[in-house]
Amino acid sequence: MPNPRLAGRYAKSLIDLTIEKDQLEVVYADMKYLQAVCKGSPEFVNLLRSPIIQVDKKKAIINAVTKGKVSEITTLFNRLLVVKNREGDLPEVVDAFIDQYNEIKDIHKIKITTAIALSEELKNSIASKVKAAYNFGTIEIEAKVDEDLIGGFILEFNNNLVDTSIQRDLKDIKKQFSKNIFVKTI
Repeated sequence: MPNPRLAGRYAKSLIDLTIEKDQLEVVYADMKYLQAVCKGSPEFVNLLRSPIIQVDKKKAIINAVTKGKVSEITTLFNRLLVVKNREGDLPEVVDAFIDQYNEIKDIHKIKITTAIALSEELKNSIASKVKAAYNFGTIEIEAKVDEDLIGGFILEFNNNLVDTSIQRDLKDIKKQFSKNIFVKTI
Protein backbone atom coordinates (compact mmCIF):
# COMPACT_ATOMS: atom_id res chain seq x y z
CA MET A 1 0.00 0.00 0.00
CA PRO A 2 1.49 3.38 -1.00
CA ASN A 3 2.73 5.48 1.90
CA PRO A 4 3.46 9.08 0.83
CA ARG A 5 4.76 10.10 4.25
CA LEU A 6 7.32 7.30 4.28
CA ALA A 7 8.28 8.02 0.68
CA GLY A 8 8.81 11.68 1.52
CA ARG A 9 11.09 10.81 4.42
CA TYR A 10 13.24 8.43 2.37
CA ALA A 11 13.40 10.96 -0.47
CA LYS A 12 14.39 13.75 1.93
CA SER A 13 17.18 11.60 3.36
CA LEU A 14 18.46 10.82 -0.12
CA ILE A 15 18.29 14.48 -1.14
CA ASP A 16 20.22 15.52 1.95
CA LEU A 17 22.87 12.88 1.27
CA THR A 18 23.23 13.82 -2.39
CA ILE A 19 23.57 17.51 -1.54
CA GLU A 20 26.22 16.66 1.04
CA LYS A 21 28.11 14.50 -1.48
CA ASP A 22 27.54 17.02 -4.31
CA GLN A 23 25.77 14.36 -6.37
CA LEU A 24 22.27 15.88 -6.59
CA GLU A 25 22.16 16.16 -10.39
CA VAL A 26 23.54 12.65 -10.89
CA VAL A 27 21.00 11.06 -8.55
CA TYR A 28 18.21 13.18 -10.07
CA ALA A 29 19.04 11.64 -13.47
CA ASP A 30 18.95 8.19 -11.81
CA MET A 31 15.55 8.94 -10.32
CA LYS A 32 14.20 10.07 -13.70
CA TYR A 33 15.43 6.74 -15.12
CA LEU A 34 13.80 4.76 -12.30
CA GLN A 35 10.58 6.74 -12.72
CA ALA A 36 10.55 5.85 -16.43
CA VAL A 37 11.13 2.18 -15.59
CA CYS A 38 8.32 2.15 -13.02
CA LYS A 39 5.87 3.95 -15.32
CA GLY A 40 6.84 1.90 -18.35
CA SER A 41 6.68 -1.46 -16.62
CA PRO A 42 3.79 -2.14 -14.25
CA GLU A 43 5.14 -5.70 -14.02
CA PHE A 44 8.31 -4.36 -12.39
CA VAL A 45 6.27 -2.45 -9.80
CA ASN A 46 4.08 -5.50 -9.15
CA LEU A 47 7.22 -7.57 -8.69
CA LEU A 48 8.57 -5.10 -6.13
CA ARG A 49 5.31 -5.18 -4.18
CA SER A 50 4.78 -8.93 -4.36
CA PRO A 51 4.96 -10.68 -0.98
CA ILE A 52 5.51 -14.01 -2.73
CA ILE A 53 8.81 -13.19 -4.42
CA GLN A 54 11.87 -13.64 -2.21
CA VAL A 55 13.95 -10.63 -1.18
CA ASP A 56 17.07 -12.07 -2.83
CA LYS A 57 15.30 -12.33 -6.18
CA LYS A 58 13.95 -8.79 -5.88
CA LYS A 59 17.45 -7.55 -5.08
CA ALA A 60 18.88 -9.39 -8.10
CA ILE A 61 16.18 -8.03 -10.40
CA ILE A 62 16.66 -4.45 -9.20
CA ASN A 63 20.42 -4.85 -9.74
CA ALA A 64 19.85 -6.26 -13.23
CA VAL A 65 17.56 -3.36 -14.19
CA THR A 66 19.84 -0.66 -12.80
CA LYS A 67 23.34 -2.10 -13.33
CA GLY A 68 25.49 0.40 -15.20
CA LYS A 69 22.60 2.85 -15.52
CA VAL A 70 22.54 4.45 -12.09
CA SER A 71 25.18 5.89 -9.76
CA GLU A 72 26.68 4.17 -6.75
CA ILE A 73 24.59 6.24 -4.33
CA THR A 74 21.37 5.16 -6.05
CA THR A 75 22.50 1.53 -6.08
CA LEU A 76 23.26 1.66 -2.35
CA PHE A 77 19.95 3.40 -1.69
CA ASN A 78 18.08 0.66 -3.58
CA ARG A 79 19.88 -1.95 -1.48
CA LEU A 80 18.85 -0.06 1.67
CA LEU A 81 15.21 -0.17 0.56
CA VAL A 82 15.48 -3.93 0.03
CA VAL A 83 17.19 -4.50 3.41
CA LYS A 84 14.49 -2.43 5.15
CA ASN A 85 11.82 -4.35 3.21
CA ARG A 86 10.65 -1.10 1.54
CA GLU A 87 11.35 -1.99 -2.09
CA GLY A 88 7.61 -1.86 -2.80
CA ASP A 89 7.71 1.85 -2.00
CA LEU A 90 10.38 2.58 -4.64
CA PRO A 91 7.98 4.24 -7.15
CA GLU A 92 6.62 6.59 -4.49
CA VAL A 93 10.12 7.37 -3.16
CA VAL A 94 11.28 8.18 -6.69
CA ASP A 95 8.30 10.50 -7.27
CA ALA A 96 8.84 12.17 -3.89
CA PHE A 97 12.53 12.69 -4.68
CA ILE A 98 11.70 14.32 -8.01
CA ASP A 99 9.07 16.54 -6.36
CA GLN A 100 11.51 17.66 -3.68
CA TYR A 101 14.22 18.25 -6.30
CA ASN A 102 11.79 20.39 -8.30
CA GLU A 103 10.97 22.37 -5.17
CA ILE A 104 14.66 22.99 -4.46
CA LYS A 105 15.36 24.04 -8.05
CA ASP A 106 12.12 26.10 -8.38
CA ILE A 107 10.83 23.89 -11.20
CA HIS A 108 7.06 23.82 -11.63
CA LYS A 109 5.15 21.18 -13.56
CA ILE A 110 2.25 22.24 -15.71
CA LYS A 111 -0.11 19.70 -17.20
CA ILE A 112 -2.21 20.87 -20.12
CA THR A 113 -4.93 18.75 -21.67
CA THR A 114 -6.40 19.76 -25.02
CA ALA A 115 -8.65 18.26 -27.69
CA ILE A 116 -5.87 18.41 -30.29
CA ALA A 117 -2.08 18.27 -30.06
CA LEU A 118 -0.36 21.57 -29.28
CA SER A 119 2.52 23.01 -31.23
CA GLU A 120 5.77 23.75 -29.41
CA GLU A 121 5.21 27.46 -30.02
CA LEU A 122 1.82 27.37 -28.29
CA LYS A 123 3.23 25.32 -25.38
CA ASN A 124 6.00 27.87 -24.90
CA SER A 125 3.49 30.72 -25.07
CA ILE A 126 1.34 29.13 -22.35
CA ALA A 127 4.41 28.43 -20.23
CA SER A 128 5.62 32.01 -20.49
CA LYS A 129 2.18 33.42 -19.54
CA VAL A 130 1.90 31.13 -16.50
CA LYS A 131 5.50 31.88 -15.57
CA ALA A 132 4.86 35.63 -15.69
CA ALA A 133 1.50 35.46 -13.89
CA TYR A 134 2.70 33.29 -10.99
CA ASN A 135 6.39 34.29 -10.86
CA PHE A 136 7.63 30.73 -11.43
CA GLY A 137 11.29 29.91 -12.02
CA THR A 138 11.41 27.08 -14.54
CA ILE A 139 8.43 25.32 -16.06
CA GLU A 140 8.09 21.76 -17.34
CA ILE A 141 5.07 21.16 -19.55
CA GLU A 142 3.28 17.84 -19.85
CA ALA A 143 0.84 17.94 -22.77
CA LYS A 144 -1.98 15.44 -23.11
CA VAL A 145 -4.66 15.03 -25.77
CA ASP A 146 -8.25 14.18 -24.81
CA GLU A 147 -10.67 14.44 -27.71
CA ASP A 148 -13.64 14.32 -25.32
CA LEU A 149 -12.91 17.93 -24.37
CA ILE A 150 -14.23 18.99 -27.82
CA GLY A 151 -12.34 22.29 -27.51
CA GLY A 152 -10.61 24.54 -25.00
CA PHE A 153 -8.11 23.22 -22.48
CA ILE A 154 -7.57 22.06 -18.91
CA LEU A 155 -4.52 23.49 -17.17
CA GLU A 156 -3.23 21.95 -13.92
CA PHE A 157 -0.37 23.31 -11.79
CA ASN A 158 0.44 23.58 -8.06
CA ASN A 159 -2.96 22.17 -7.04
CA ASN A 160 -4.74 24.69 -9.30
CA LEU A 161 -7.13 23.71 -12.06
CA VAL A 162 -8.20 25.96 -14.91
CA ASP A 163 -10.89 24.22 -16.97
CA THR A 164 -11.98 26.17 -20.06
CA SER A 165 -13.10 23.11 -22.02
CA ILE A 166 -16.30 22.93 -24.00
CA GLN A 167 -17.02 19.63 -22.28
CA ARG A 168 -17.18 21.42 -18.91
CA ASP A 169 -19.38 24.17 -20.39
CA LEU A 170 -21.80 21.55 -21.70
CA LYS A 171 -21.92 19.86 -18.30
CA ASP A 172 -22.66 23.22 -16.65
CA ILE A 173 -25.48 23.89 -19.12
CA LYS A 174 -26.90 20.41 -18.54
CA LYS A 175 -26.84 21.03 -14.78
CA GLN A 176 -28.68 24.35 -15.27
CA PHE A 177 -31.36 22.67 -17.37
CA SER A 178 -31.80 19.89 -14.82
CA LYS A 179 -32.53 22.54 -12.15
CA ASN A 180 -34.76 24.40 -14.61
CA ILE A 181 -35.18 27.61 -12.64
CA PHE A 182 -37.66 28.95 -15.20
CA VAL A 183 -40.39 26.39 -14.47
CA LYS A 184 -42.33 27.03 -11.33
CA THR A 185 -42.14 24.09 -8.95
CA ILE A 186 -45.31 22.73 -7.47
